[in-house]
Amino acid sequence: MKKIKIIAPIVFCIMLLAGCQKAYVPGKENGKMNIVCTTFPQYDWTKNLIVGMEDQYEVKLLLNQGTDMHSYQPTAEDVVVISECDLLIYGGGESEKWVLDAIKESDNNEMRTLCLMEAAHENVKEEVVVEGMQSNGEEEEEESATIDGDEHIWLSLKNAKLLVTAIEEEIVQLDPKNRNLYDNNLESYVNQLDELDKEYEEAVANATYKTVLFGDRFPFLYLMEDYGLSYYAAFSGCSAETEASFDTITFLAEKLDAYDLPCVLVLENSDGKLANTIISSSKRQSGTVVNMHAMQSVTKKDIDDGTTYLGLMKQNLEALKKAIY
Repeated sequence: MKKIKIIAPIVFCIMLLAGCQKAYVPGKENGKMNIVCTTFPQYDWTKNLIVGMEDQYEVKLLLNQGTDMHSYQPTAEDVVVISECDLLIYGGGESEKWVLDAIKESDNNEMRTLCLMEAAHENVKEEVVVEGMQSNGEEEEEESATIDGDEHIWLSLKNAKLLVTAIEEEIVQLDPKNRNLYDNNLESYVNQLDELDKEYEEAVANATYKTVLFGDRFPFLYLMEDYGLSYYAAFSGCSAETEASFDTITFLAEKLDAYDLPCVLVLENSDGKLANTIISSSKRQSGTVVNMHAMQSVTKKDIDDGTTYLGLMKQNLEALKKAIY
């Protein structure tokens, strides 16, 4: 799997700028507790947990401009924002290696941090390269302090219940006197996750097909394994590849025919070119292209327009139904 590397001099300059800021006293500058989330799922979970207490929190999403998390590089402002927060919530995978540098350089000794891959414990799965999946052809030589495994842990409703509970525990540490409220919010949200989880289970139980095909990267390992679906894909979930080889296209087109699949799945923001090439390379040369959302590039505008984690997972269920019915 090709990893995104951050050039050391750039990181040094960013950290130097952050270090020039005066020491921060958590929760004092604006009278609110400041929570920073690197990506959208944890941001939305946090917002659901503090319902009724919004006036006491400032919750900031760092990756809110539509930049894919795998290619994101922090700005000096991002590092300063992290250094001034009361609670930092981050994924902990290879794409967020830069977060560890920001934490290390922070002068804020009172900042709490929550690594979701650590919270997921044994639920973290190794990234799988299945038959026909195109390899990057290079290995990562540099040792990493990040957690090994597939980092797309949020694309599992079962994991989400575990992770939102871990976030609630951190919020209670910030504000223990309002624990009952946070507990109630957590219970309400977990019930919604459970209900949607059951909808997925029912959909798969009644499915015509138990195999899906992605003409794109494949970040849905957790979701597929949760419901016992098999899959084929062009690239791994964190792949930096954009062009599929002739062999990859041919292999996937043959699988499309062999399983008589109704559609080819792609990720949000895909141009669909590879998926359509797979379809046109198949014997039947017919089929549709259906989008699933990996939540790796949600924007502030999307959030302002009402995008939520549950909403996107419901959209994914409807997309999945098109692929398995």
